Amino acid sequence: MSEITTKRWDDSADPQDGTRILVTRYRPRGLAKQLETWSEWYPDLGPSRELHAGAYGKGGMQIHWDTYRASYLREMRSQSAAIKALAERVLGGERITLLCSSQCVRESRCHRSLLKGLIETEIARLHESGQPA
Repeated sequence: MSEITTKRWDDSADPQDGTRILVTRYRPRGLAKQLETWSEWYPDLGPSRELHAGAYGKGGMQIHWDTYRASYLREMRSQSAAIKALAERVLGGERITLLCSSQCVRESRCHRSLLKGLIETEIARLHESGQPA
């Protein structure tokens, strides 16, 4: 059973969520600090501004999912330290929930599902190498 789940930031918090981590480039606009539903924010684990704009077709045509996916995974190569740190936390027994935009309704077409996969891959790599958490 995975200790990583994904939700939208405005989905109800549940004790089973563990640490709720916002993984968007932008903080939700107009949301008062006391209404935040997350305890940590990793803006660099969200897609770049350019990729985010392309995903929504801002300034041109909306990019295809396969293009978005490949671009996001390429961007995350520079975030290997953060991904490894999250993997180590999960290996250490922490449960985490990756949070994305309230507008992102299809988890299967969201960077949070890609990020979850990257963290799970890193967990498997660490486990196989015998590295302690």
